[in-house]
Amino acid sequence: MTYDHQRMDRPGREKLGRVLMESGALSSDWASTFAAVDRAAFLPDLMWPYDMAARVSVTVDRREDPGAWLAAADSDVPIVTQWDDGAHPGPGPGTLSTSSSSMPSVVYALLQDLEVDDGMRVLDVGTGTGETAGALTHRLGPRNVTTIEVDESVSARARERLRRLNLDPEVIVGDGFEGHRGRAPYDRVLATVALRQLPMAWVRQTRPGGLILAPWGTVYGNVDAVVRLTVEGDSATGAFTRPVEFMKLRAQRGSPLPHTDYLSAGPLQDADETTSSLTEEEFVTGRFTDLPFVLGLRLPRCRHAVADKREGARPVWFYSLADMSWACVLFRDGGRARVWQWGPRRLWDEAVRAYEWWRDRGSPGLHRFGLTVSSSGQRVWLDNPSAESWPLDVSPA
Repeated sequence: MTYDHQRMDRPGREKLGRVLMESGALSSDWASTFAAVDRAAFLPDLMWPYDMAARVSVTVDRREDPGAWLAAADSDVPIVTQWDDGAHPGPGPGTLSTSSSSMPSVVYALLQDLEVDDGMRVLDVGTGTGETAGALTHRLGPRNVTTIEVDESVSARARERLRRLNLDPEVIVGDGFEGHRGRAPYDRVLATVALRQLPMAWVRQTRPGGLILAPWGTVYGNVDAVVRLTVEGDSATGAFTRPVEFMKLRAQRGSPLPHTDYLSAGPLQDADETTSSLTEEEFVTGRFTDLPFVLGLRLPRCRHAVADKREGARPVWFYSLADMSWACVLFRDGGRARVWQWGPRRLWDEAVRAYEWWRDRGSPGLHRFGLTVSSSGQRVWLDNPSAESWPLDVSPA
């Protein structure tokens, strides 16, 4: 059976467009691009949309169920298009998602924040399926868009899809961290991969007054935030705008946490045990959804993991990336939290100090924080760059 999504009725896509407009994610100046650049044209037959309710990726194959495939393409959900750098072909989900089609609401919110004008040159870091590069090309023209992707096979498929749609930006295979000097200086740099360290190459390849828009976060957890930087000479500075979750730049993914190695270095029976008055509602499940992001700004070289709650108890683990120190706090319904700490760093004590620092400043959300990137490193600040600020340690473990 031949299947052509372009010739089918698309009530789902029409509905998606209305929802994006009503939510403000899709602005009027990008509406014609949304209509012309169809997400479905960039998706493979076999893909894995994210079930937002069940919080799992599910398998959808256009060859077996074209209706379900099209419904997923026209939904505001992220869709994994590659697992394990291509080593896992499917049909089920793999271990690590390594390429995807982002939620349309996220894509068009980023494009709106980019504030492009006719004639601007844009570097798109992380080609992926090619949809974002296609949207930029539709708006700005092929001579003004350069897109770079580290995975040669992903890049080749995106190039083929773009050319099929008569959208032909410059498609580069390379390390996005290095940018691309060929068409610099750029007016805008847009990253659709998350970073722990923003490269000076992007700053140097962007004209003064130009913008860099990228998902950024610390090693503390998986929640990142979009940072919108204005280039000023040899530095760039700007505020965080909204929380997001993006796949990490390959060079900055980090290694899996060797939990057993930490416990082998410091067994539970050798740890110091105390209690804490902080509650699960305050630290984990409360209304301050920006708290994990903020704690990451104050806890250098520390990763944390929140376990599932069972029988009224939830453990939260902390791991030092500077040594083998670890901590565990066990929150329990109706009782004080129990704490175990081992190693030179007292990670729970550090976490409590970070929490108290945040609370004493009125529990600021991420939009009150910002980032400055220069040749001397990265500095995080609260409210404005000249106020309270501190360097961020991103040195490897």
